[in-house]
Amino acid sequence: MEFGEIEAVIEGLLFAAGDRLPLEKISEVLQIDKKTVRKIIYKMMDDYQSTNRGIFIREIDNGFQLCTKFEVYDYIARLIEPRQKQGLSQAAYETLAIVAYNGPVTRAKIEKIRGVNSGSAIERLIERNLIREVGRLEVPGRPVIYDTTEEFLRSFGFRSKADLPVIDEDQMSFIRKEAEKEIAMREEREIAEERNESEE
Repeated sequence: MEFGEIEAVIEGLLFAAGDRLPLEKISEVLQIDKKTVRKIIYKMMDDYQSTNRGIFIREIDNGFQLCTKFEVYDYIARLIEPRQKQGLSQAAYETLAIVAYNGPVTRAKIEKIRGVNSGSAIERLIERNLIREVGRLEVPGRPVIYDTTEEFLRSFGFRSKADLPVIDEDQMSFIRKEAEKEIAMREEREIAEERNESEE
């Protein structure tokens, strides 16, 4: 195949796949070595960025996906009228950060770092497909192990977890303090509810 034909096939494969397509799979379909395929895709990525196109190719976890550019989002939203999703809470963001930096990780470790029950935050993140169950720890009770998903990488614009920014002790301390605030607020709500019940 000529170079232009290879680009056309890759574009078609990415479009048909919809989600991330592993480099290995693209190489297998084209019957071209991975190094060459990667070079071709990188050139395509440059071409997409330098022209007035509504789409671009994003690299995610040693794979590639055809995505729409941010500039055309409003028009796409009008077309598909997506169901509005409720934003993540502070607790969910903190939990997601812990899973991203420590995963694979158990709920017990998440709660040890946050210092507060994180069950609802974990459930919310699973619903949003930002984290998933990846197995069980081979210890008594066999607790579930959680890790981030491809959707997490895609949503936050990372190619892999190696691209995560470095987090320092001050930032972890902030997460703990926010968790402590959450505990205090929860206790205040419980006290207020008990007071209201007793008055009734």
